[in-house]
Amino acid sequence: MRRTVSWVAVGLSIVLSTPVLAASVRGKVRRYRAAHESAIVSQLAELTSLRSVAANPSGLSATADRLEALLRERGFEAAQLHAEGAPPLVVGTLRTPGARRTVAFYAHYDGQPVSPSQWRSDPFTPVMRSGPLGSGEHEVDWRVAKPPFDPQWRLFGRAAADDKASIVAFLAAFDALRALRTEPTVNLKVVWEGEEEAGSPHLPIFLRQNRDLLGADLWLIGDGPVHASRRQMLYFGARGLLGLEATVYGPLRPAHDGHYGNWIPNPAIMAAELVASLRDSEGRILVPGFSEDVRPLTEVETRAIATLPPVEDGLRRQFALGRSEGSEGLTMSTMRPALNVRGISAGKIGAEATNSIPSEAMVSIDFRLVPDQTPEKVRTKVESFLRTRGWTLVKDAPSLDERLSSARLLRLRWDDGYRGLRTDMSSPPARAVMAAAGERVAVLPMMGASVPIYMIDEVFHAPVVGLPIVNHDDNQHAADENLRLENLWEGMETYAAMMAELTWE
Repeated sequence: MRRTVSWVAVGLSIVLSTPVLAASVRGKVRRYRAAHESAIVSQLAELTSLRSVAANPSGLSATADRLEALLRERGFEAAQLHAEGAPPLVVGTLRTPGARRTVAFYAHYDGQPVSPSQWRSDPFTPVMRSGPLGSGEHEVDWRVAKPPFDPQWRLFGRAAADDKASIVAFLAAFDALRALRTEPTVNLKVVWEGEEEAGSPHLPIFLRQNRDLLGADLWLIGDGPVHASRRQMLYFGARGLLGLEATVYGPLRPAHDGHYGNWIPNPAIMAAELVASLRDSEGRILVPGFSEDVRPLTEVETRAIATLPPVEDGLRRQFALGRSEGSEGLTMSTMRPALNVRGISAGKIGAEATNSIPSEAMVSIDFRLVPDQTPEKVRTKVESFLRTRGWTLVKDAPSLDERLSSARLLRLRWDDGYRGLRTDMSSPPARAVMAAAGERVAVLPMMGASVPIYMIDEVFHAPVVGLPIVNHDDNQHAADENLRLENLWEGMETYAAMMAELTWE
């Protein structure tokens, strides 16, 4: 029996005639896509070839120029907004006669940094392969292949999935509706950012200074992967993020471990003790009071999670895991705060190892925050806890006097961070989005990853709903990022439904 989301079960009253209309639009868009697959993939390949990463400002600028042009070609009022030190924010507006609501479609066009040596091919020369790496795949010359393309083919390249696929899905969906002479039911706004992968430091400035231009009744966020079951997904929030770089200090210089071992404190061991004091092996954060501000899930949110298909067994096999942390399952585990150790560095290993006590050790940590935690409170609680554990905290490299007077010396460097957000799933616009998405959509109260959507909420106080389309195994933020074509096709249909079928009082 096909397992579907029960709107009654999650306590939502939705008019079920809407998905039927959406299905009609989807079918027409599907036929349009089948006749235009080469052009759609070509558009994605073109954008993926642009080097829109933080280390390449000219690539970011070129991408912004191209995106503005693509919007203008489609009749949007388009422009680039600028702030000192920031890549351009590309914005577009298209008014629909008689429309009473305005929907803003957000995505980001910047990608994560790349280490080309770790990639199978050039990150900015898109390559089509017949499947994921390690599956017996082969390269495909899609430019000469005759459509319809195999939907399991994957386009490899930096930012192909995160987020240029969402941008292309929006454009292709708009093209399909225009070809079908189907008017949107809402006014359309587009907001494409160029520094999301750097934490969106300038996005609040853009939003506050352009309230009238960017204001909308609903924001749809084209970022993140779909559910691991491969179903299309909606998420109604995202965890916040707070980064920490910690340096543990040992001897002033590396010391011979034969002469001084067991006497000079080893900072590598102290760093391991630091981590173990902050979290346990099941992911539980051990800082007293860390979760006291956490907003509990509502009954509607809990029931929505319960309807999701189980994916844990398949993911354990995919990641070759003998166990997983905790016993609550993947989705429920991402509804609570998390402390992740991004990396630990001390001394040398392998052929470069020396029999010495390192002079320092470094630990890189990120905290995932949930409503109603704030970065400021988390920082205060962590620092207070560390002091009770005997650590002396410094902001800069310690002086000789600080070294001599401190038994456990620790430098902390925090980033600004941002809080998490959960949108009310029972609001009229939220119900309208779920109806337009169709009954088989996976509904997630909050994505485990972090997107700075709280900035939108703070400025506009409008509902924010995530509309991810890319495959869950897309390797985003890693080498060999890729997009499965079927995800692009399904995403295009979903975007078309959001333009042509959204309506609420």
